[in-house]
Amino acid sequence: MRTRHLTVDPERPDPSVIHEAASVLRRGGLVAFPTETVYGLGANLEDPQAIQELYQIKERPFEKQVTLHIADRQALESSGVLVSPIARKLTDHFWPGPLTIVLARSDGSTLGLRMPSHPVALALLREAKVPVVAPSANRHGNPPPQTAQEVLRDLADRIDLLLDAGPTPVGIESTVLDVAADPPKILRRGALAGEIENFLKRGRVDPAPSGSTGRAP
Repeated sequence: MRTRHLTVDPERPDPSVIHEAASVLRRGGLVAFPTETVYGLGANLEDPQAIQELYQIKERPFEKQVTLHIADRQALESSGVLVSPIARKLTDHFWPGPLTIVLARSDGSTLGLRMPSHPVALALLREAKVPVVAPSANRHGNPPPQTAQEVLRDLADRIDLLLDAGPTPVGIESTVLDVAADPPKILRRGALAGEIENFLKRGRVDPAPSGSTGRAP
């Protein structure tokens, strides 16, 4: 396949481009798109073939779970996870932003969720109208991509579409926090790790400094 490479304004994404990318996701295609941390590789969670291709193209071990990306609080409430008080406090402060939380489900399994703050990501997730998982858009073991060119280095002509909005603002992956554990446990240190640790240790969140990637207004 030949990867379509579309440029999009990072602050005011063209609705027609977002609509096209969302259509690709609904059809079972794979779409690389920017978040505030790194570029993610989106796939429709409800399409088993798309998920299989995602793992194969990334060369990702099948035992590694993928994170559901959401655009609003309603999607969290309808995802089937058990939202604990600590999870609600964390998401109230750090979402949208580079925090991935792992929550328990009623069947005993867990699910990782993240609400990115990048306008392109949010527009695509809203338009897709299907649940979208989006691990980093690179082959397993390689550095997560901060630019569209780095996505193409690993995945050119292996994915359907690439939305190019320039370099990602943060440039490192989100912090992954297992809130299903007691006490909560950081599984991957990333953006906001220090602020999250402060929250867990002190039970409160200090005001975000100027330029922080914490919760958007």
